[in-house]
Amino acid sequence: MRTDSGSLSPGQVDTLLAAASTGAGWAFEAIYRHFAPRVVGYLRTQGVREPEDLCSEVFISVFRGLGDFKGGDNEFRAWLFTIAHHRVIDDRRRASRRRVEVNCEELPDAGGPADTEAEAIEAVEADNVARLVDRLPNDQRDVLLMRLVGDLSVRDVANAVGKSEGAVKSLQRRGVNRLRKLLNEEISMEAAP
Repeated sequence: MRTDSGSLSPGQVDTLLAAASTGAGWAFEAIYRHFAPRVVGYLRTQGVREPEDLCSEVFISVFRGLGDFKGGDNEFRAWLFTIAHHRVIDDRRRASRRRVEVNCEELPDAGGPADTEAEAIEAVEADNVARLVDRLPNDQRDVLLMRLVGDLSVRDVANAVGKSEGAVKSLQRRGVNRLRKLLNEEISMEAAP
């Protein structure tokens, strides 16, 4: 089922969707393996505290509704990220209503130093991107992440967030411009003596 690039082609996704809609467990697993990393990335950049757990909730909803789903790869990605977006909104609402207490004794041991320099650099770069994206208004962040991480079309994002395509384009443009400004500010601050 894998293409040379290591990802599934739209036709292969369509085949998996057809098999999964009939209850084929192997197809569910392949769909999850293919799409879960992007969903977790989307959830993580949205600031979800437990992105892997929320990803599981997203896929439970997907698998429950898959029998009624109609469409191919593009429609599935749009549907998947719409569900993920709704879970983000639910998570934000829950987080705003509860007080979080952390017992430091229950935290897992971080272990020793990172295995490689590349992992450290990658983590710093991801943290920098996440920090900048966090400074965007929610609607701009939602649109940019669904477009970039979810690889959704403007139409699909508009449907997911309940806005017009023009509004999505405007939010995307304003978000990119805001990110550019934030990045330039950071570069200026780093260059200053």
